[in-house]
Amino acid sequence: GGQKLAIIHLLIWFNVYFPFFPEKLLVLTVATQETDGYLRFMQSANYFNYTVKVLGMGEEWRGGDVGRSIGGGQKVRLLKEAMEALTDQEDLVVLSVDSYDLIFAGGPEEILRKFQEANHKVLFAAEGLIWPDKRLQEKYPSVRSGKRFLNSGGVIGYAPYVNKIVEQWNLHENDDDQLFYTKIYLDTFQRVSIGPVWLSWLECGANVSTHDEVLLKFGTKSARVRNTIYDTLPVVIHGNANTKMYLNYLGNYIPNTWNYERGCGVCDHNMVDLSQLKEYPTVMVGVFIEQPTPFLSEFFQRLVTLDYPKDKLNVFVHNNEVYHERHIQKFWEESKDVFNSFKVVGPEENLSQGQARNMGMGLCRKDPGCDFYLSMDSDVMLTNRQTLKILIEQNRKIIGPLVTRHGKLWSNFWGALSLDGYYARSEDYIDIVQSKRVGVWNIPYMAHIYLIKGEVLRNQLKERNHFVLEKLDPDMALCRHARELGMFMYITNRREFGRIISTANFNTSHYNSDLWQIFENPVDWKEKYIHPNYTRIFTENYLEEPCPDVFWFPVFTERACDELVEEMEHYGSWSGGNHEDKRITGGYETVPTDDIHMKQIGYDKEWLHFIREFISPVTLKVFSGYYTKVCNDPTTVTSTIILHQLLYYINYYITSIILHQLLYYIIYYITSSIILQHLLYYYIYYITTSIILLHLLYYIIYYITSSIILHQLFYYIIYYITSTIILHHLLYYIIYYITSSIILHQLFYYINYSIT
Repeated sequence: GGQKLAIIHLLIWFNVYFPFFPEKLLVLTVATQETDGYLRFMQSANYFNYTVKVLGMGEEWRGGDVGRSIGGGQKVRLLKEAMEALTDQEDLVVLSVDSYDLIFAGGPEEILRKFQEANHKVLFAAEGLIWPDKRLQEKYPSVRSGKRFLNSGGVIGYAPYVNKIVEQWNLHENDDDQLFYTKIYLDTFQRVSIGPVWLSWLECGANVSTHDEVLLKFGTKSARVRNTIYDTLPVVIHGNANTKMYLNYLGNYIPNTWNYERGCGVCDHNMVDLSQLKEYPTVMVGVFIEQPTPFLSEFFQRLVTLDYPKDKLNVFVHNNEVYHERHIQKFWEESKDVFNSFKVVGPEENLSQGQARNMGMGLCRKDPGCDFYLSMDSDVMLTNRQTLKILIEQNRKIIGPLVTRHGKLWSNFWGALSLDGYYARSEDYIDIVQSKRVGVWNIPYMAHIYLIKGEVLRNQLKERNHFVLEKLDPDMALCRHARELGMFMYITNRREFGRIISTANFNTSHYNSDLWQIFENPVDWKEKYIHPNYTRIFTENYLEEPCPDVFWFPVFTERACDELVEEMEHYGSWSGGNHEDKRITGGYETVPTDDIHMKQIGYDKEWLHFIREFISPVTLKVFSGYYTKVCNDPTTVTSTIILHQLLYYINYYITSIILHQLLYYIIYYITSSIILQHLLYYYIYYITTSIILLHLLYYIIYYITSSIILHQLFYYIIYYITSTIILHHLLYYIIYYITSSIILHQLFYYINYSIT
């Protein structure tokens, strides 16, 4: 009973001194537009059931460009007006925060508890940099811990005391709000008489000044941010200046956006179901061919096969390469009537990349019926026919599908930026690229392929020039404009969408240059040139044997055969079918044919790689135990085969020694004749070890030497040396043990030696 009474007294004391009632906390924020930052703020507030009152929504913003200069007075004026109706509520705690660059990481009960533990009437957020008047630095009181300077992005206090501060506002809309609060704080009399006013944001919130200040901490149900400097768990996360991008990164996880247990918690929010619409949205597709690009015909084919009504697609193509004019002409002839409209701008227009991209985006901006603008570079291979539908249904202002380069970490987005605005790797970049973390991610930069809402182009991005900025690449210029306008860009990896092909070493000097892409783009090469039934050889034994040890099987597509024939005919220098042939060693062809060697067209390495990758596996299947040597060039012989053969013969050597010893002891104990014992012993010893040595050296030479002649020469040297030694020793010991005459023994020995 005493224990129960003690617990009851503890609960009464707890509720008296710490009355944590969420309804006693009111969040006030100023937002004149529903920006992406505002929507994120409201999402986090709703998750924790905060009571939020938005001030100024729909008003024209007259508070200046606070991102670059002083301003923000309009926020103080709106807060002053709101506080007039709340000043009499002495038990009401008011939290005034920015909404465009702030996220809640904890609930109202937690922030009330931390505020009351601070034991002050009003608390302002603190930061490490002084703004906007650095001359006031010396007037700031010193602090033992925490940050020293006031930040106006966060204020928490009892309603009457907050009102005493904001009721003093009598300045212009574009005057600086932070300077206004700073002067009141630095006035010692006001700072004490109001109640007191204090700078402390350690427990309640975190103004992130650098990336190193905070660290993500994953729990079972949600993620939190830990302030690594002060070892606290802030309830409010506020991004300052350059750290706004880092806040975007944190927003990918906080409070319930993503965690390891549940995955993405908000990916399905506000989605659009296309099947419920009366008609599909109209999309302008901008295709940009800015450099020689392999597999362009396949790119166009994938565009045609997108699962989307073609009468809702308008296509704009900018081609900067004369080499590709024949590919575009063919696509035009086959598809000009497939799409709603089709426009091509060629290299004769001499447009820069930025100008061409501005033109494509402008076509959608000027058309009121254009609902979306899809920008695609020609190096993007979309393997998912649903890509466009998925992006539209995700319902973001700017969103792109994740595409990566096969077998590499190269992708179409950056997870972070360096201080100079270029690539930096985020902590989660690799996990996103490898789909270990799946979701919809707020990122600072994207390229190659993205979808933008038409209404965004006619409003936030209504300026005509977004792709030309200083010395930046066009996509970097666009992303910088979007970031400065507070627009979020997203990448989704919720599905597999496709890949980025390599254009770095694409040589256009050939008639069918795609044939040479077996090294740079092996996946696309295989899809284009290897028969679709090839893999059935191994899964279903899909081959024929018309006669013993002769096999038929599918390997090339018809397209591959046609292009190889075209390439040879384009080269045109046939051998003529004579015995004299300078192309081969010795200059003589025993069985002449009228042909062209792969080496003549520069395709020998690619052809040998094809043999190794696609023919060798078949030979291993049908001729078990035999290994294909592709050519006599050591660079084309895999170390795996060498090691395999080497270890095989080493193993053979070891087992033969065992056999040799075994037979020796059998002979020793069975035979009574010393002569016969030694005779058989040496016969076994030299036969087994020499054969092993012969084969071992033969295979080492076979795989190491690049010359057939040298290979054969070494082979026969080994063969005759080892065989002769065997014969020599064998006859010697026969003579030695059979003959009793020293003279006869010596005579036979020298005869044998001379003969062998």
